[in-house]
Amino acid sequence: MHKSRSHQRLAHIAGQLAVMPSQAALLIGEITHARPEWEQLSSTLTLKEFPSGTREQFLTNCKNGEYDDVVVIYRSNASTKHTGRFDKELVSALPKSVKYIVHNGAGYDNIDVPVVTEAGIAVSSTPVAVNNATADVGIFLMIGALRHAHVPLTAIRAGQWGGKSGLGRDPKGKVLGILGMGGIGREMAHRAKAFGMTIQYHNRSRLSPELEDGAKYVSFEELLSTSDVFSLNLALNASTRHIIGAEELAQMKDGVVIVNTARGALIDEKALVSAIESGKVGSAGLDVYENEPQVEEGLLKSDRVFLLPHIGTATFETQKDMELLVLENLRSAVEKGGLVTQIPEQKK
Repeated sequence: MHKSRSHQRLAHIAGQLAVMPSQAALLIGEITHARPEWEQLSSTLTLKEFPSGTREQFLTNCKNGEYDDVVVIYRSNASTKHTGRFDKELVSALPKSVKYIVHNGAGYDNIDVPVVTEAGIAVSSTPVAVNNATADVGIFLMIGALRHAHVPLTAIRAGQWGGKSGLGRDPKGKVLGILGMGGIGREMAHRAKAFGMTIQYHNRSRLSPELEDGAKYVSFEELLSTSDVFSLNLALNASTRHIIGAEELAQMKDGVVIVNTARGALIDEKALVSAIESGKVGSAGLDVYENEPQVEEGLLKSDRVFLLPHIGTATFETQKDMELLVLENLRSAVEKGGLVTQIPEQKK
């Protein structure tokens, strides 16, 4: 009888081992809004987490084989503070089992795309989930810059009512030039039309008439020289870093309004400060900066710059949608061998 029970117990343990997941997913940082959905993946994957720590600790974990069964990594822009940039050193330390990085963020400039691509790792981002919230902030910044909102906002809190507020400008009748007519750019255009603005844009390639939705496709040079408001809505990479510098600013209309909700390093901030001080740039609305969280001193001191601390996607709904999209990419990677929103550089 005793022997029979022992055999039964061994058979039960063997059965459990047989159904244990053989692949793992690694979460770097936190999941705030979709934790239950993450935990549900435990039925098919071993879930591992690196919630906090240092780059050195992460590299040590990799060296010690703690992640040798990891197939997919969930990471975010916020988790960069734990591991640092996904560069050649870090990617070379990852186990060979890693085939996917599902990234929480529309921007992914803290991932060295050529390096991960060479390593055979596919990467996804969250471009669709961020479109509405980012475009909302873009319009907010545009209106704030047009109306020089920094001055009265500062004055009323100082008990000075309007302070030295002057006259702002209306968006109606102005030409909005959008550099980067992706999802966010198109949502920006859609909202701007409600203010009576004319929309023009420049992309690497022209959109279909349906996606243009009445917007005019122009060259980069024409976009610079004919836009009253210039909005940056493109990804940051080696070819777009400082795409707007002193030379480009000089080609713009006198008094142009510049809006940036994409990445700070798209603009040479020192050149922007000089253009603001000279009056070439009438005002600017910025949510992103070249060396976050540091902000160029000239931008902080100017009363013609409307500043926000990178809050473009900081809404409950958007943050949850982003996390759910990352998990959708994760499931697709494991179950179907492909990503839903793979980054465009790899699609090519």
